[in-house]
Amino acid sequence: MPPAPSASLARTSWFSRPAARAWRCPPASRDAAAFHAALPGYAPTPLVEAPALAAGLGAGRVFVKDESSRLGLPAFKILGASWGVCRALCDRLGVPVPAAGPVAALRARAGAFRLVTATDGNHGRAVAAMARMLGTRAEVFVPDGVHPAALAAIEGEGARVVRVGAPYDEAVRAAAESARGDASALLVQDTAWPGYERVPRWIVEGYSTLFAEIDAQLRAAGAGAPDVVAVPVGVGSLAQAAVVHYRSGVSAPKLLAVEPDAAPCVLASLAAGRLVTVQTGATAMAGLNCATPSSAAWPYLRAGVDAAVSVADADVAHAARDLAAAGVSAGPCGAAALAGVRAARPGLGLGPADTVVLLSTEGAAANPPPA
Repeated sequence: MPPAPSASLARTSWFSRPAARAWRCPPASRDAAAFHAALPGYAPTPLVEAPALAAGLGAGRVFVKDESSRLGLPAFKILGASWGVCRALCDRLGVPVPAAGPVAALRARAGAFRLVTATDGNHGRAVAAMARMLGTRAEVFVPDGVHPAALAAIEGEGARVVRVGAPYDEAVRAAAESARGDASALLVQDTAWPGYERVPRWIVEGYSTLFAEIDAQLRAAGAGAPDVVAVPVGVGSLAQAAVVHYRSGVSAPKLLAVEPDAAPCVLASLAAGRLVTVQTGATAMAGLNCATPSSAAWPYLRAGVDAAVSVADADVAHAARDLAAAGVSAGPCGAAALAGVRAARPGLGLGPADTVVLLSTEGAAANPPPA
């Protein structure tokens, strides 16, 4: 399970290094994209061009990957949760993932299981939605700071919500403890620690669909490969998927990780050169309020991320308004990418020939500011 919080570290708001773009790794499996294409209601989410944002950043073109509506949910997390749940279920049953109608095919056997997870919002709702679709139970542990509307959305999917009066890492520990020793429990967690890495790896594979969509959409827009991709970061699983995608192909954009000032665990780890746990505080970016990077993500982030920056809630609120003006509904976590590029602009060296992709990972309704 994640380590207990360490002593406070001297914090920095910016980290960069020149060597990350040269690092290479194997590509992600294509199985997840085929799986998602077989799900009812699947369609690529929009990639919205935002000329006003490009002008403000001094870039050539800016595109925003709008994840405000993904398979009926207001965030990207269902990509990882759906693939992770079905892989974990098939692994437990000893069967391959069905190639056609996978949810319907597994529904008859899924009822014997209980899905267990911890969340600060969107991942838990996605796991709960998968439990509902599969006709099984879900138990979702939530930390302090999650908005009542987000809790109600998880419960609205039929899950049992367990409130943990502590930060996110403690909720992860509680979920792992609930699943321990129960043959009917499937722990579906989107962060890894030593001894628990297979399911998080499947969840990361699920996120690869998002980047394959971006490639196709940029080609359709005549934009070619991006020069900068900005990724909001909690435990780093989406950033891991970004590294795998962009460090296994021909294009090698600068990858920028963006975190809250209140919870810069990846930034602190990169600055220290080792995996560390930080003390977290209150932030509107509830879905990014994580103290410890995923142990599965860390080797990829350490090798493949070019830069990391932390941002304030006020900057994210400003970015959300500007994204709304560009036609993109973004919650605090989704708006973090734009706020991060603005903060990191001098270090990124943006110019009029550059194409920037911002991952807006959630809609405005997904994670409202703390009550």
